Amino acid sequence: MSSVRVLVGTHKGAFVLTSDGKRERWDVGGPHFGGWEIYHMKGSPADPDRLYASQTSGWFGQVVQRSNDGGTTWEPVGNQFHYEGVPGTHQWYDGTPRPWEFKRVWHLEPSPVDPDTIYAGVEDAALFRSVDGGREWQELPGLRGHGSGPAWQPGAGGMCLHTIILSPSEPARIIVAISAAGVFRTDDTGQTWRPANRGLRSEGIPDPAAEVGHCVHRIAMHPSRPDVLFMQKHWDVMRSDDGGDCWHEVSGNLPSDFGFPIEVHAHEPNTIYVVPIKSDSEHYPPDGRLRVYRSRTGGDEWEPLTNGLPQRDCYVNVLRDAMAVDAFDPCGVYFGTTGGQVYASANAGDSWAPIVRDLPAVLSVEVQTLP
Repeated sequence: MSSVRVLVGTHKGAFVLTSDGKRERWDVGGPHFGGWEIYHMKGSPADPDRLYASQTSGWFGQVVQRSNDGGTTWEPVGNQFHYEGVPGTHQWYDGTPRPWEFKRVWHLEPSPVDPDTIYAGVEDAALFRSVDGGREWQELPGLRGHGSGPAWQPGAGGMCLHTIILSPSEPARIIVAISAAGVFRTDDTGQTWRPANRGLRSEGIPDPAAEVGHCVHRIAMHPSRPDVLFMQKHWDVMRSDDGGDCWHEVSGNLPSDFGFPIEVHAHEPNTIYVVPIKSDSEHYPPDGRLRVYRSRTGGDEWEPLTNGLPQRDCYVNVLRDAMAVDAFDPCGVYFGTTGGQVYASANAGDSWAPIVRDLPAVLSVEVQTLP
């Protein structure tokens, strides 16, 4: 029988949760790197035993960890991230200049075909690539070299490149999202980039419809339809049907269009999931009721999924990288909270149960469906 591995990054270590295809009983492994912030963990689609983790500390800096045995053992493989080619400054919150500064790796995206090739999105916003399993890293400087780069400003969580989408049909296409600059796309493997924000509107910036400056929280794509993108923005759930060339709002009947994660069903490319929270200052569920919302129509029409989730006095948040799906049928959906719970649904969201409680605050959740 196939099995599933859930990779959980938290404020105080990493955890590896495993189960068989029934997804009823779970083994909890960890903590790995206890006491360290693990911003993101992800497995290689090309090798199920190859895992990568972003380990960071305000005292000791940033390390990329690699496992070649599914998370049983780990080795540090790389911490050399140096900005290239674009000296100078970007703007701080008040518009004053500030030098580019490397702080941490927010997101790791392994190649779908080569376990040794992996991309890293960092703060301050830049994209790096390694082709030797994470030992050496090179920036793709064309992104920060885009003419708008000096005008990028940080969101409340920092100026982070947090989403990396590798097109399954066009190997030269990469789509990234930066908070708070917006979406950028390359069609030549990172040599040149262009903004992909037409249709976005953000009331908190001088020009609400500007080419850049939008606080995008997360983007999702189904591999069978690489031109269809879904976005959870700082206010608004959005959709693009042309690879990001133009966006339109699909928030529909959501109780709040503010949130962080967005995910697509493994087998139904028009079924998407979000977790609304009350507002940009009140990061908890509306009415203290934890609800995942599902749309089976690609947006606009949404239904609350509450069975098994706390429906009173719940004030946790679900962060941008903390939701994922497996490839079973029916599709499993998983998310982690800032309260340390990891919830799972083995029936596409119809009902939920906690895999584990009382972890440190969850920063990321990724899933591997194993043979």
